Amino acid sequence: MIAQLARAVVIAAVALAAPRAHAQALDLSALKCRDFVELPKDTANAITLWLEGYLTDEADPTVVDLDQLKAKGERLAMLCAQNPDMSVLAAGEDVMGK
Repeated sequence: MIAQLARAVVIAAVALAAPRAHAQALDLSALKCRDFVELPKDTANAITLWLEGYLTDEADPTVVDLDQLKAKGERLAMLCAQNPDMSVLAAGEDVMGK
């Protein structure tokens, strides 16, 4: 249930944030922090939202705290800026506390 909700939120966020003419697919398993910090803000926000959903345990509440998500996104960007060779998934795990 949570995974489905998270997927739906991410799909909606990406659909609304991504320009139609510049559609792209990102392999998050291969994305490095150096690439993440260079992404447009809307794309980085969509990835942060995806990470939050991906790293959420099934037993966690089905609540999206937007203020907390924004703070996590800022911490993710800071961690990535300091560790450009780190994978975004590893950085996300550190920041999301999972």
